[in-house]
Amino acid sequence: MIIKAILLTKSDEKFAAQVRDLTDEELRANTPEADVTIAVDYSTVNYKDALALANKAPVVRKWPLVAGIDAAGSVLQSADPRFAPGDRVVLNGWGVGEQHWGGLAQRARFKGDWLVKLPDGLSTRQAMAIGTAGYTAMLCCLALREQGVEPSSGEILVTGASGGVGSIAVSILAGWGYRVVASTGKSAETPYLTALGASSVVDRAELSSPGKPLQKERWAGVVDAVGSHTLANACAQTRYGGTVTACGLAQGMDFPATVAPFILRGVRLIGIDSVMCPQPRRQQAWQRLASDLDRGKLDAATTVVGLAQAIELAPVLLAGKVRGRVVVDVSA
Repeated sequence: MIIKAILLTKSDEKFAAQVRDLTDEELRANTPEADVTIAVDYSTVNYKDALALANKAPVVRKWPLVAGIDAAGSVLQSADPRFAPGDRVVLNGWGVGEQHWGGLAQRARFKGDWLVKLPDGLSTRQAMAIGTAGYTAMLCCLALREQGVEPSSGEILVTGASGGVGSIAVSILAGWGYRVVASTGKSAETPYLTALGASSVVDRAELSSPGKPLQKERWAGVVDAVGSHTLANACAQTRYGGTVTACGLAQGMDFPATVAPFILRGVRLIGIDSVMCPQPRRQQAWQRLASDLDRGKLDAATTVVGLAQAIELAPVLLAGKVRGRVVVDVSA
């Protein structure tokens, strides 16, 4: 059988990302650790995918590699007793699209340990409209609640709000009754963010430059997908006993801060990892996404493209010019 996939290759430092025809035999030969084969309906383009597709960071650790850290589809064959043909499943992370062949393909093979059965009520398209970005957003939002940050606690800051993580975090938190302040560098996206539920929008320039170690207290909680000075300023502005969740590095991997917010205001900084997150936590996040996320707002934050368009969109996404989520229809 011939399948289409985005194959990443590098030879003598010459990189290529191309839609290629692959045989089922090639797929099996390059996924020896896998025990479940799925027919992929949809994948997506996350920030990490864009880095890999544009060869802008050392994301890929195995060559050649089928790209895509996400996939959603139905089981075709399974040597894992937990999964049967016809089961609808979703895959996020676990090094897929980095060191294991990924989901930007019409067929994929994964370890059963990596898969989550798709909750009732979510389609495979909606699962990829959520994707790693939305699943990570839910992990951030759950962490805020578990640290005692309630809607009555005060305003919640979401940075990188027009991006994938930010858009869904705004929608989730607003749906839970929080007053959400969205930070973005795109003033034209204000109507979009307020439609998702943001109570107000601030210019990212207010947070992205070096600031004082301690600043005026404002935020009861923060969801940060940006890092660098933005994360440092968010911590410096967080109220006594507040919580900051950090899950991204769009501005940079550095953290130019001091210990002042943590030892003088009791601010908690919680790191959110979605790649190796244990299965019980993943399943909890996906169940909450299925029950709590407004599907209308999800649709409004989603663009659907084909495999070839996914490659073209990578540098655009890295430049911060893509709103919300990009779903990839692997049949297109």
